[in-house]
Amino acid sequence: MDYSKSGETKAGKNTPRHAEHNARGSDKNPFGKADAKADAKEELLARMKRAAEARKQG
Repeated sequence: MDYSKSGETKAGKNTPRHAEHNARGSDKNPFGKADAKADAKEELLARMKRAAEARKQG
């Protein structure tokens, strides 16, 4: 008997064991949603520009 052919098939080597609860495209993190990180970066740049202008003026 060939024991190598018996038993359950082996799982893929590079597959996740479970789905993430906040994966991209899910209800909690939809694809079309505006990126909060980009919004924060824009706010930071605007704040830095205002600070630079304030330093220039006095």
